[in-house]
Order: sequence, then C-alpha cells, then structure tokens
Amino acid sequence: MAGRARERDAADPLAPFRERFVLPEGVIYLDGNSLGALPRATPPAMERTLREEWGEGLIRSWNSTRSGAGWFEMAQRIGGKIAPLIGAAPEEVIACDSTSVNLFKLIAAALDMRPGRKVVLSEPGNFPTDLYMVAGLERQGLAERRLAPREELAAALGGDVALLMLTHVHYKTGAMHDMAALTKAAHAAGTLVLWDLSHSTGAVPVDLARIGADFAVGCGYKYLCGGPGAPAFAYVAQRHHGDLAQPLTGWFGHATPFAFSDDYEAAPGVEQLLCGTSPVLGLTALEVGVDLIAEIGVERLHAKSRALSGFFLECLAERGLALDLASPADSAVRGSQLSFRHERAYPICQALIARGVIGDFRAPDILRLGFAPAYLSFTEIAEAARHLAEVIAGEEWRRPEFNRRAAVT
Repeated sequence: MAGRARERDAADPLAPFRERFVLPEGVIYLDGNSLGALPRATPPAMERTLREEWGEGLIRSWNSTRSGAGWFEMAQRIGGKIAPLIGAAPEEVIACDSTSVNLFKLIAAALDMRPGRKVVLSEPGNFPTDLYMVAGLERQGLAERRLAPREELAAALGGDVALLMLTHVHYKTGAMHDMAALTKAAHAAGTLVLWDLSHSTGAVPVDLARIGADFAVGCGYKYLCGGPGAPAFAYVAQRHHGDLAQPLTGWFGHATPFAFSDDYEAAPGVEQLLCGTSPVLGLTALEVGVDLIAEIGVERLHAKSRALSGFFLECLAERGLALDLASPADSAVRGSQLSFRHERAYPICQALIARGVIGDFRAPDILRLGFAPAYLSFTEIAEAARHLAEVIAGEEWRRPEFNRRAAVT
C-alpha cells in the first residue's frame, strides 16, 4: 500500500499545491470538511490589511483602490470570484454574513414571493441550522415546516409548498441529492428551491445556472479555506432580482447607504442581501482561499477527491477491516468524505486524534473523515487507514480518556 501510495503521489498533478498550505508536522488532517487548512498566503494578506489598509489607510481604505483595499466592494468582488465555482454569474453571488443568517434571509424572501403558501419542505436530518431557521419563521406565523424522507420529497411537493430547502451534500453521510431532478420537480409544482452548498463548494462540481436553481447559500470556512467563522455567501438567480425582498433591511443593503435616509430603499440585485458593515478581516482571509481553490479548479479537485476516498476504501479492504459505510459506495454520488457507522465511533475518533489523525464524530454513531483534495496526499490516506485498523484491532478506543465526551467534538 505504501508503495502504491507513493506512486500515486508522484503522478498526482495537484501534489504541488500541498506546499501552499500550512500543515502541522505529524498530523493527517481529515477534517477539512469542517475547517479547511490555512493557506500560506493568508497571514501575509491579513498582515497587509492590518498594517497598510487599516493601520495607514484608516477609513480611507473603504473607498481607496490605490492600495488595493476598496473595502466597500469586497462583498461583491469575492462573491464574483465564488460564482464560477458554483455555476453562477458574478452579479448573482455576494459574500456576506453567516450561512445561518443567509438562510433566514432567503427563506423569508422565498415565502414573500409565494403568497398563499407557507410550507417550507425539507428532509429529516438536514443540517440543524437549516431547520432551525425555518422554526424561527414558524414561531412568527410566517412559515410551516414540513419534512419528508429524501425518497419521498418529489411526491411531497404539494400546492401549499413555497420552498424546497435541501443540502446538496449531506453533512453527516456525504450523500448527494440530484439537484437537477429535484429543482425541476419543484418548479413543476410552482415551488422555489434553496440549495445549501456548504459541503459542496470547492469540492464537487455545481452548476446552478444549468439546473435553474432559484437560491443557494454556502460556507466559506470548509473547502474554501477562509478560516474559522469565515463569511458565507448567498446566490439569487438573476431572474428573481426584481422580486427579491429580504427581511434584514440593514444599511449596507440600502440603495444609497451613505445618504443616511430614514427610509429603507433596497439596493438593486443581490447587493440588497447585505445587512451590516462587511467584516473586512474575515473577507480578506476568505478571498485568499477562494483564489487558491479557483486556481486549482473544482473539476480537478473532485477527481482527486474521488481517487483519495476510493484508495482509502481499498486500503481498509486490504487490511481486512470491514466497516459499516454510511456514505454512498458510488463516489459519483457522494461528497468529499467517507462516513462510517460504529457503536464506538466517538472513542475511535478520539483515539485517532491522539495518534495525529484528525477526523470527527457526528452523533450518534458516525465517524466522519473528510478528504480535502487540495492538500491531502495518497501516502497520508494509506497511513490513516493503517491507524484506523490498528485502533480497532487493538481496541485502543477502550481507554477511559477516549470515552469522556467533550463539549465540542
């Protein structure tokens, strides 16, 4: 296995990009689907923003482009860079706020665009914040949450459904929805569609224009490597810009924010999704990650991701380790991760972390391993498989310290 891994690394066209990331010695990082690794270009970019743009430019950096600052245009500029990664036009994407806040805005906007309908349809086990945002609107009497198993979603699209809201790549299992088929079915029922691309963007190909998507949101700190708590992004199809009316009418979403009018007038297009002042430091880090992922290319990243996960399964099989795969076996219909069910998933995960193999646990019984192709090697994958086999065979997970649950895992 080690020999085959080295051969694959030698033939890997993405291998040189590994040096563009900060990766701790002795760590095999399989949690890039929760927090991407740090690009080496991020600290100097942050230093420049801090010392030159803030320290020297001060408030002038909001408007000044002489030093490359132009803070006021950052949300639009970075949104435009994310757009090609998801098959959108630059004017359809804006980088702002968090995924949760953007979900709230777009759910409310969709409900407003479908008067007489209040149902937001999703599936049980969708990422919690997606469902929680609907619950908040439900408490205000503006929405009604309805959940249907994924195989029954199309049949559940009745005349009272305003919005179908789904996550493209499931956070726990990595299973991918057929975006095109579900979007088509929803539109046939007069229903709008909102896709959460948090576990897709920068890892698997997405073409929102081709499938005719209405809305989308996504995360900046996973595969886009924008750093912890990085700003998210939101997408609104051009055809909906005239009807868009989001509920968080903050001053940055005003048509003329520096007119300081008492009355709100929405900015045209996707810019109205802005709310408060843009987080310049967060956007600075995000832009570095977006530029790097765009340079590598999503198609190449996806191809390597499939190769990495397939090789990991081969390594486990050669070691005689048969685990319950919770992810789809076909790499064409799963995201950039592998999830395994095991009644001792939590202590197994902790034992791996103690060995320097960082994956994560998702309740109640999922060991989740992310394959961020921008910086992982086949040699690391072979080593991770060895560690996992040794942890399980030696029952290392039985040690008391690996069975004490932390508040955050």
